[in-house]
Amino acid sequence: MDYIYHLANTSLTLRVANHLRAHPEFPTEFMTVIHQIDGWVVRVKVKDSLDSYQAGNFLAFMNELGIPYQPDIRIRMALWSLESGQSPTQVMRRYHVAIVSHGEPNFDEIQLFRHQFVKGLGYCPETLA
Repeated sequence: MDYIYHLANTSLTLRVANHLRAHPEFPTEFMTVIHQIDGWVVRVKVKDSLDSYQAGNFLAFMNELGIPYQPDIRIRMALWSLESGQSPTQVMRRYHVAIVSHGEPNFDEIQLFRHQFVKGLGYCPETLA
């Protein structure tokens, strides 16, 4: 099962990564994080189907942080390519998307991306707060 959400800023994206790391019993297969001009796309794929209690809790958590997202064809193809085993670098080149992280929920990769992006710009846009 997939959960694909649009989040407004880095802080919210980091909360999702921390939540998944803090709950190892949650059957996360992978988490994909894509940065866009207007925010972040986060996809969480679970290994097994969740019971109704787990699914309800996770949906409530995600709905507090962002909104369900229907990706356009370019983002869908990028997500599919990552899932099929292509490297993030190949996918970024082909679909022109900024893949920040793919695999285990990774707090550090998200933080590093934010730091490097802000350093390059010289200021912090709202989506990187």
